[in-house]
Amino acid sequence: MLKLVDIDFFANTEKGRKDILKGINLEINDGFTVVTGPNGGGKSSLAKVISGLYKPTGGRLYLNGEDITDLGITERAKAGISYAFQQPVRFKGITVKDLITIAAGREISVSEACEFLSSVGLCARDYIDREVNSSLSGGELKRIEIASVLARGTEFAVFDEPEAGIDLWSFNSLIKVFEKMRERTHGSIMIISHQERILEIADRIVVISDGRVEREGPKDEILPGLMYDRTCPRLDGINS
Repeated sequence: MLKLVDIDFFANTEKGRKDILKGINLEINDGFTVVTGPNGGGKSSLAKVISGLYKPTGGRLYLNGEDITDLGITERAKAGISYAFQQPVRFKGITVKDLITIAAGREISVSEACEFLSSVGLCARDYIDREVNSSLSGGELKRIEIASVLARGTEFAVFDEPEAGIDLWSFNSLIKVFEKMRERTHGSIMIISHQERILEIADRIVVISDGRVEREGPKDEILPGLMYDRTCPRLDGINS
């Protein structure tokens, strides 16, 4: 369980200080949580604060009761937090098997690596020896990154707008992967998204607007209101 207490985050810009997160109080328990809300509301900044890419300028974070506020991204990864970028990193010279092995933190067999790839809908023999470089499409990279998160086996995984930059076919495949993850997860999965199809497979929805938690609760309570909320982006298209 992740607990955020009075989390603030601001950035210094050419125009002065910009408050991005403003007193966020939130508990994320086991299951599938989707964080949504208007563009620029602070969703991705929240994901980066949780992962350790950004350090909060106020408040505390607790993972299973342990204060992780002052831990960097490496230490948080060791503590059990995984983070998947909006745009997965490409690594010239590193094969898909290398990446999954690094993620697992131990030497794994080809058959184990293939199992992780198969779980995200990729034909293992076509990808296991390929480099994680520009020859891979955005959708392929997203699924390989998810496979690496599965290989890590952490109890808290954060996905920042996984639908960004991929085509409709890849998006449909991605939804199927998340549906499988939801069925078998024994920890917490948090996805930053405003796509209706991702919201529909959530256990809980958190709405972030203007740096604050506007509302949160079970999907069946929150989603119907979002469909008619003009302050949120459209929820019905991949390019919303």
